[in-house]
Amino acid sequence: MLMEQILSRENLIRALNRVVRNKGSHGVDEMPVQNLRAHVIEHWDTMKMELLSGTYQPQPVRRVEIPKPDGGVRLLGIPTVIDRFIQQAIAQVLSSIYDPTFSDHSYGFRPKRSAHDAVKKAKRFITEGNRWVVDIDLEKFFDRVNHDKLMGLLAKRIEDKHLLQLLHKYLKTGIMINGVVMNSEEGTPQGGPLSPLLSNIVLDELDKELEKRGHQFVRYADDCNIYVKTPKAGNR
Repeated sequence: MLMEQILSRENLIRALNRVVRNKGSHGVDEMPVQNLRAHVIEHWDTMKMELLSGTYQPQPVRRVEIPKPDGGVRLLGIPTVIDRFIQQAIAQVLSSIYDPTFSDHSYGFRPKRSAHDAVKKAKRFITEGNRWVVDIDLEKFFDRVNHDKLMGLLAKRIEDKHLLQLLHKYLKTGIMINGVVMNSEEGTPQGGPLSPLLSNIVLDELDKELEKRGHQFVRYADDCNIYVKTPKAGNR
């Protein structure tokens, strides 16, 4: 069962070290990341029992607005450090399952891939004569992911019912704004370790469709460029 892999000692230690190393802000419970290790050691037996029985309940994420260089704001949802730890442990196991099947044209939030690699691929397409670029930006993608669609995709490859239940809870956990919890009906709020992987799982369908059509493209998260040889091909 996947939950047993997620809760293995080796995976949990990796997740704990990663979250502590990344530092980051506190969640709605105001627990600083410096307190995470001691909290896990003290309360792990209870946490593990709740996770295995399906009774664990994530806490709402804390809404943070980050100004964009070109105006507007990027909305982040900051989970508690405890939920960041659990999400990281889940993401490590699911990434090992999903990432090998992702498109070679996908570069965002993937191990051993970077924005520099995406730029190199784009330059290669251009030097091969694909000098017209169709630029796609999926507006507010992270805020609009359909939960039912995502859960359907996950259920195709994940048979562990408790894990699916926990993932569904993380999608529905809610967002705290000015002390009031708002329900989450759609989206995978940026700010938690699971969001990038879940988003790539959704967007892998786009990648596979573009591959089926024989397109040369580079995708980094919700930004995608398709490289073609003529304006006519671009318009089409």
